[in-house]
Amino acid sequence: MQEGQSENMDSREVPHVQIKDTESLPPRDENVSLIGTKVKAQNGNLYFIVGLVLLAPLVTGFSIGYSSPALPKIAFPTKEEESWFGSLLNIGAMVGGPVAGFLLQCGGRKLTIMSTGIPFIIGWVLIGTASNEHVINLYCGRILTGVGCGMSCLAVPNYISEVAPPNLRGFLGSSFQVAVTVGILAVYCLGIPFTYFWLALTGAALTALLVVAIVMVPETARYLLMKRLKVQAMAVLRKLRGPMADVELECREIEEALDSSDDTFRWSEFSRPYLYKPLLISLVLMFVQQFSGINAVMFYTVSIFQSAAPSINANVATVIVGAVQVVFTCVAALLMDKLGRKTLLIVGAVGLAVSSTVFGLYYQITGDDVEKQHKLSAVSLCSIIVYIISFSLAWGPIPWLIMSEIFPSKARGAASGIATAFNWGCAFIVTKEFSHMQESMTKQGIFWFYGGICFLGAVFVFFFVPETKGRSLEEIEVSFAGNDRRRR
Repeated sequence: MQEGQSENMDSREVPHVQIKDTESLPPRDENVSLIGTKVKAQNGNLYFIVGLVLLAPLVTGFSIGYSSPALPKIAFPTKEEESWFGSLLNIGAMVGGPVAGFLLQCGGRKLTIMSTGIPFIIGWVLIGTASNEHVINLYCGRILTGVGCGMSCLAVPNYISEVAPPNLRGFLGSSFQVAVTVGILAVYCLGIPFTYFWLALTGAALTALLVVAIVMVPETARYLLMKRLKVQAMAVLRKLRGPMADVELECREIEEALDSSDDTFRWSEFSRPYLYKPLLISLVLMFVQQFSGINAVMFYTVSIFQSAAPSINANVATVIVGAVQVVFTCVAALLMDKLGRKTLLIVGAVGLAVSSTVFGLYYQITGDDVEKQHKLSAVSLCSIIVYIISFSLAWGPIPWLIMSEIFPSKARGAASGIATAFNWGCAFIVTKEFSHMQESMTKQGIFWFYGGICFLGAVFVFFFVPETKGRSLEEIEVSFAGNDRRRR
């Protein structure tokens, strides 16, 4: 869009929320009512509803981790077929993100989460009933479970961000990644005694449970207000906040944000700073998340554990790594609303950069010398532990959380769809091309490359990523819109 055109655009294209620019406002106290009276928050229903919704990322994690224990049992004839089976989930997820973005705006948040059950169940049935002779069925099943993963990764963070109050949004938003890691750990554990058929059947059963559970989940108040259903929205807020909370104030703030913006979303609005700035921030965070080298490190995890402790079984090693991810992602959820997103991202990026650099030095020194690798196994083991902790504390959960926070309501589906598809596209490139990158860059070179990406990620976060801790979605939205107004 030309600058001259943008200056003459209808002012309704940029939401002018009738509250103060919130960049300088302190975090709002959710326990303060309109008249300043303290009331005790009642979050029992909120936790229960979020717990039901978290079944979707649990199935997502189960799908992501499925290939690790299943591949040896499916026994593909060639390594190339194994590689495609592991990578096709990312292709499906690239499709699932935009599909969920469309459903999010047209059908609502609840319907979108429930719809993830369709590709998940069909995908699990195709995988479970196929053999290595029916490669097409296995591939189609893997793609469909990927579609479910992409839909879940978009719909669930957005749902949680809309139902959670600002003082709990970091904790509850991070629970999405906690559920993903729990799902990965579950499939690692079950993969020891189960065949790939029973693992797929378990995935289908979990998905069926998800669909039944979502029936009890309410639609978000923001979506209901977008559809001018105020009575239903007030009822949802009372259910989520408890009878003592001032839901009228929260409802009025959401209405003001919606009423002062044009409800009609136009793709041309991506040329406006209030939309392209949060989109670029989200895309960079997704890029760093995937190109931090998480897949490369997970690829070497088993060999490193076996080198450091030869008695450890390969399956047990993966379970240990999965457990470490769960524990420290839980820690991240507890710290999110205390330390803030920005601090954790910077600390996590530095930790990833340092551990990746040391990891590269380890391979530079040892090469293919097994004896040297065994002598320096403690170095590699410490590096991988620091790496997994750093990723779990920050770059695992926070990019998804920030994606759900920074987009304006009317563009949330479209913008989140783009960010989700981009994330899974990066994941496909890293996963599918890892062996080629390793050949061209060497083992040490590829880890130094990932370390450099993480360092640049820390610099980007420091200068460009806003802190969203304790701010309502309306306050975050108006901060981007306010910058746009000042330019005009």
